[in-house]
Amino acid sequence: MHPAMNQSATREFPVLVIEPRSTWVALDLRSLWEYRELLYLLVWRDVKVRYKQTLLGAAWAIMQPLIAMLIFTVFFGKLAHVPSDGIPYPLFAYAGLMPWTFFSGAITNSGNSLVGGAHLITKVYFPRMIIPGAAVLAGLVDLAIAFLIFAVLMAWYQVPLSAGLLLVPPLLLVTSILALGVGMWLSALNVKYRDIRFAIPFLIQIWMFVTPIIYPSSLMPQKYRLLYSLNPMAGIIEAFRVSLLGGVNRAQFNWASLSLACAIAFVVLIYAAYDFRRMEKHFADLI
Repeated sequence: MHPAMNQSATREFPVLVIEPRSTWVALDLRSLWEYRELLYLLVWRDVKVRYKQTLLGAAWAIMQPLIAMLIFTVFFGKLAHVPSDGIPYPLFAYAGLMPWTFFSGAITNSGNSLVGGAHLITKVYFPRMIIPGAAVLAGLVDLAIAFLIFAVLMAWYQVPLSAGLLLVPPLLLVTSILALGVGMWLSALNVKYRDIRFAIPFLIQIWMFVTPIIYPSSLMPQKYRLLYSLNPMAGIIEAFRVSLLGGVNRAQFNWASLSLACAIAFVVLIYAAYDFRRMEKHFADLI
């Protein structure tokens, strides 16, 4: 054998070993932007699948908060005489149910999104954050439909418009950020621990009763106000009511509570995003 051939045969080639990191990993926001068209397609798919082969279709987005409003009005407004800060109780309840229905639905759908999209995760690469993100964004369609009924209620009760309506889009953004953070974190945990899908409805039910949806936050004793404000949805729901119905009772925004809610929402999102990326490397093996 020629000496040159023998030397090339015994030459060691460089080997690159790729190992998962044990610490925090980068969020890779650039990839999320590059796959933005996939996000749009998944949002559109979730909207179509949700109402496919249903008799009422998009009417379900109206019926859920509307029926809940009627039940709350009868039992809490008429029978229990729960105060509503000078606002007609149907308006009071519906103004809280709209963002809450979106928030709870976004958490439920995003929390189960990775397990439901297992066929995608095991076959092709794309940023996995897109899946729970699409589930949250799809819920905004239902919220927009629910707003139509609220507009009818405002006209029926002759509610005057106020400048607070300008804060509705920022409040929707904060609610979406919080829902994405919670839902993304639960979706990652759900891949490893399938108990999460059973815990999500229980978590949402408990969270609802500690949020001022069927009662005003003014009922909370002063000594518990600080602890109560640690629930970010409490500040968000109250801000929604002021922005939508502030023209009725001239209520003012609780900027301290709203600022704390915004801070908690951003912290939850940042933590959930990094934790999601840390667990992402195991999805294809566990799902």
